Amino acid sequence: MLPLAITALAAVSALIHVRAEYRGPRRLVYAFKPLTTTLLLALALALRPGASGRYQAAVAVGLALSLAGDVFLMLPRDRFVAGLASFLAAHLAYVVAFSTEIGLGAAPLLLVPAALPGAVVLALLWPTLGRLRAPVAIYVATITVMAWQAAARAWTLRTGAAALALLGAACFVASDAMLALDRFRAPFRSARALVMATYVTAQWLIAMSVAAP
Repeated sequence: MLPLAITALAAVSALIHVRAEYRGPRRLVYAFKPLTTTLLLALALALRPGASGRYQAAVAVGLALSLAGDVFLMLPRDRFVAGLASFLAAHLAYVVAFSTEIGLGAAPLLLVPAALPGAVVLALLWPTLGRLRAPVAIYVATITVMAWQAAARAWTLRTGAAALALLGAACFVASDAMLALDRFRAPFRSARALVMATYVTAQWLIAMSVAAP
């Protein structure tokens, strides 16, 4: 019952956050955006590990670093690079998690489809990035490795946990792509709702993969 209750609370918190992004007040964004990720971190810690304690610990570290990234990206003053660094570190933690039981790079051919979305988005953003070209390129490379490792784990293990993690990684790539396109290429009104929906879904799927067989 506890995981279900935490999931419900996280969903409500995310909805309040998205509503506040469009209608205010801003203080609700400051309260409920980090609360949502905090609840997902609590979910990952509350679940009984289906794989290993190492996997659960790495996922928890990834969620904690994501929480730091959430805070940096919502501050009134722009902390984009700090937020980018926090999420980059979170993806490295997820790479550690997804390497559990299989090692790094178990399915090298899957790197090609994993790299394609990031390459397309980076090509679209490149003319507008300016001094952020290097950090954004490093971030894209890191999230690509994360998605590749999730795909390799799902391909190799064929388990429910690995499938959840792969879906979560895919949602994370989609969320970051929309965030980047909205910020650097072509802003669109529904971006905040779509980014948050895919982001929360990604983190929830990765958190739930802790307990899946």
